[in-house]
Amino acid sequence: MSVATLPARMTTEELLALPDDGIDRWLIDGRLREDPIVRHRLQSRIIIRTHYVLGSWLEHQPPPRGSIRNGKASVRLRRDPDWTVGIDVVYISAELAAQQPSDTTLIDGVPVLAVEILSPTDTQEIIYQKIDRYLQAGVALVWVINPSFRTVTVYRPNAEPEMLNVSQELTAEPHLPGFRVAVAQLFN
Repeated sequence: MSVATLPARMTTEELLALPDDGIDRWLIDGRLREDPIVRHRLQSRIIIRTHYVLGSWLEHQPPPRGSIRNGKASVRLRRDPDWTVGIDVVYISAELAAQQPSDTTLIDGVPVLAVEILSPTDTQEIIYQKIDRYLQAGVALVWVINPSFRTVTVYRPNAEPEMLNVSQELTAEPHLPGFRVAVAQLFN
């Protein structure tokens, strides 16, 4: 189905009904955006490492615990018009996790943390649009991981971005209590 034949506005349900054909699709204000999915080894490894360090932190949290998803997890940030995006790694609160039906691949609500790992095809415009949308929707923390420069840039609502390199430590207080990891561990 080409973009020209799609309705002017779409719902998340219409988006999820589109074929899984190697195209990264998301909705912003109900309007379809498309890009080819291009993953490289390093990006995939960083997704796995990020999931691992978050999972290690989560195991030590008291119940009820939130949930970590990765691999372009589909997240509906807003409804009517829908904002539905694929996020490389997300952490959702225990409350939001409990609201999700077990038979869905969609996270319906705003995560605490959204992690984007830059790929060679990402443009600054698209990444900044995603960051802006996440923060507008109420995401508390956004991490943008740059494999080429081995940096993590942390975005929070109403705060200046903070860039960390491999000689520094990434924390996430108060949203992920006690979470600490050397940035270098994300790239090992």
